[in-house]
Amino acid sequence: MTDGPRKSKISSSRRLGLKIRLLAVATQMLQEEKEQKMREREIALKERLAPLNLSGLSSQQLMDLCKELHQKIDVVDEERYDISLKVSKNETEIDNLRLKITEIQSKFKKPHLKRVKISAEAMLSVLLGSKHKESFDFKANLKTVKKEEEKKEEVTDWRKNVEAMSGMEGRKKLFDASGN
Repeated sequence: MTDGPRKSKISSSRRLGLKIRLLAVATQMLQEEKEQKMREREIALKERLAPLNLSGLSSQQLMDLCKELHQKIDVVDEERYDISLKVSKNETEIDNLRLKITEIQSKFKKPHLKRVKISAEAMLSVLLGSKHKESFDFKANLKTVKKEEEKKEEVTDWRKNVEAMSGMEGRKKLFDASGN
């Protein structure tokens, strides 16, 4: 076992000849496959649709035949639409499952997102596009809180207050007020 480059056992001209033969066989197989599909398609069409015999039909019979054909076309269109919806649903489900598989295998790395500072107006214009014409004032929709005005003590004559506090009764009132 040597570490040097391996030499191929087949010469380059023989390898080229083999490639050409392989490509010829592959193209022949593809052609046969196309012809087989065309034959299957023709057989399926012959089974579903009988050949039309239009000779010797009156105008009323032709109209009836046209109505039948239109009904068959409508049925086929409905089936084709249903099948296309099923196919599209299956494709989206397959894509979702593939994403889940990659997430489970943790091969999918989330990119680091940059923080973007954007105003509310710019965000609305991006989200709504050309529909965004008027500007919204978000602060106007906030609730307003009314501050309660501090109760102002009634202004009374200071002389009455001094007379009420004088003597033993005034000291008793002060004592009771500080005790509570």
